[in-house]
Amino acid sequence: MAWDRNQMAERAAKELEDGFYVNLGIGIPTLVANYIGEDIDVTLQSENGMLGMGPFPYEDEVDPDLINAGKQTITELRRTSYFSSADSFGMIRGGHIDLSVLGAMEVSEKGDLANWMIPGKMVKGMGGAMDLVAGVKRVVVVMDHASKSGAPKLLHECALPLTGKQVVDMVITNLGVFEIERGKGMKLIELAPEVTVDEVKSLTEADFEVAV
Repeated sequence: MAWDRNQMAERAAKELEDGFYVNLGIGIPTLVANYIGEDIDVTLQSENGMLGMGPFPYEDEVDPDLINAGKQTITELRRTSYFSSADSFGMIRGGHIDLSVLGAMEVSEKGDLANWMIPGKMVKGMGGAMDLVAGVKRVVVVMDHASKSGAPKLLHECALPLTGKQVVDMVITNLGVFEIERGKGMKLIELAPEVTVDEVKSLTEADFEVAV
């Protein structure tokens, strides 16, 4: 049985460690905040100038001035701090963010990432993605294993414009978890419940080792 969006986010949350500064991308990655264990202290950073984001607000707590980079309303903590976008990107480019969880449209077996543009369909601008994959210490991608039409999204080479080359360390899909040794190759290290290796292979173009 494949993982749903929340289960994928819950699995990604296991990659967070005590003391980490973490940036969560738009989409499924924002759900990771709901699964951070109470036994670890993690500080969430947003490109629009907020350090120490709280959970999503209840209806009576919504403040339209408090938003993350994906324009979702959030809450603040007692330790929250605010600063310019320039300072925010200084943190990212300076290597001060330990982990980024991002969505993707394609990932290659060597860790190349395409997540910002589909020519002729979606041209939204790369946002902070290119800075994140270049400056963050570890990059985890969370995405569906295949497109709605069943086309593989884990490929030998990305067909879409790249966000970064050899930048992805781990991919979590609805079928399983892959580690990538940057520039070398992909390894399947975990399967979603009742998913088989053959099922994964049938929906994957990329070459990968099996370590489950």
